[in-house]
Amino acid sequence: MSDATANGIADTAAGRKPRRDIGIKKRYAAERRFKAYGIIAIAIGLGFLVMLMWSIFSKGYTAFWQTEIQVPITFSEQVIGTAEQANDSQTKLLMANYPQLARDGLIQLLGISADDKKAVSAANGLISSGTRVTLRDIVMNDLSVIGTTENVWLYASSELDSALKGQYDLNVPENRRPISDLQLEYIDKLEQQGAIEQRFNWGLFTSGASSRAETAGVGVAIIGSLYMMLIVLVLALPIGVAASIYLEEFAPKNKFTDLIEVNINNLAAVPSIVFGLLGLAVFINWFGLPRSAALVGGLVLTLMTLPTIIIATRAALRAVPPSIRAAALGLGASKNQTVFHHVLPLAMPGILTGTIIGLAQALGETAPLLLIGMVAFVADYPSTPLDPSTALPVQIYMWANEAERAFVERTSGAIIILLGFLAIMNVSAILLRRRFERRW
Repeated sequence: MSDATANGIADTAAGRKPRRDIGIKKRYAAERRFKAYGIIAIAIGLGFLVMLMWSIFSKGYTAFWQTEIQVPITFSEQVIGTAEQANDSQTKLLMANYPQLARDGLIQLLGISADDKKAVSAANGLISSGTRVTLRDIVMNDLSVIGTTENVWLYASSELDSALKGQYDLNVPENRRPISDLQLEYIDKLEQQGAIEQRFNWGLFTSGASSRAETAGVGVAIIGSLYMMLIVLVLALPIGVAASIYLEEFAPKNKFTDLIEVNINNLAAVPSIVFGLLGLAVFINWFGLPRSAALVGGLVLTLMTLPTIIIATRAALRAVPPSIRAAALGLGASKNQTVFHHVLPLAMPGILTGTIIGLAQALGETAPLLLIGMVAFVADYPSTPLDPSTALPVQIYMWANEAERAFVERTSGAIIILLGFLAIMNVSAILLRRRFERRW
C-alpha cells in the first residue's frame, strides 16, 4: 500500500477528507522559472551594456591625453616683426611664418643640420600643423616674447600620438606605417631628453572643429548644445506646464480635449527626423532664420520635447490626491488658488523630473539637427544663438565619418563626454525627485 493511499485511509478513518493535489508544487516551480527568466534577461541586458561601455571607454579614454613636445622657440623679429611694428599693424603678426619658428626650434632640439632636407622633413612631421595657431596666440597675447626664446609645449602630430598610444604596430615594415625609422630615432632622442610626454588634453574641451585630430575639440559643440538646451528650457517648460495645467485642471472633458490628448501622445512617438523636416520647412524656409544656428536647433528640439514634458506634467498633476483639491476648495480657495498654491507645488518634483529627462533626450538628438544644417565646419565659438554652431551628437557624427585613425579615439572621447552630461542630468532628476517627493 502506498503512502498516499495510507494517508487517505487514515484521513477517512479520522473523519477528515483526503487531501487534493491543487498544483502548489507546479505553481512554485513556475514561479521559480519566471524569476530565473527575469534574472537571465537582466544579465543579458547588463552584459550587452558592459560590452558597449567597454568598447567606448577602451577606445576613447586615450583622447583625454595628448602627446606634446617641448620645443625651444626663438620668436625672431626677422620672422614676426618688432613690437613697434605690431602696435602699428597686426597684419604681420597674423601672417608670420610661425611653422618656421617651430621647425627651427625642433632642429636645434634634435641637433640635426638644416641642410639635411630628409632629416628636416622627418623632424617637421613630428609636430602638428596646428603649431601656427599656438605660437600666434602666444605672440598676440604677449608682445614681450618677441626677440626671446621660450620653451613651448607643442602638439605632436596625430600619427606620432597614435603610435605612442599603441594604435599602430611599429614592428611592421617602414612602408606600412605612418612613422618612419628616422622619426622613431628622433622620438627616442626626445624621450631621453624628457622633451616629449603625454599631458592632459584640455584642447578636447576648449577647441573647435579642425581637419587635424590633434587640434580638434568639442568646445564649440558644447557651447552650441548649451545654447540649444537653454532655448528648450525657456520655451518648452512654461508652455508645456501651462498646457498641462489647462488640460488636466480646467479643460472640459469632451471629444475635442480627447482628440488633443491623443495627438499629444502620438507626437511623443513621432520620429525625431520628422521634427527636423518641420524645422527646415517652417523656421528656415518660411521664417528665413539662418541655417546652422543654435536658435533653429533649439526651436526644433522644443517642438520635440514638448510632448514629453506635457505627458510627465499631467502625470505629476494626477498623482496629487483629490483630497488636497477638496480641502482647498472646502476652505474657500478659488480654482486658481487651489491649482497654483497647492496642486502645482506638490506636483513640482514630477514636473522637474520630466523636464530634465526631456532635456536629456533632446541633448542626444542628431537627426533633426542634421536636416537644419548643423553639420557645418565651425571652428570659432558662437557669440549668440544666431551664429553658426554645432552640437555634441552632431560633432560625434562628423568625426565618425573621418578617415584618419586618430579620429576614432576622438569620436569615443566625445561620446564619453556626452554620456557624462546625460548621466549628470539623469542623476539630477533622481535627486530632485527624492528631495521633494511626498509620500501619500
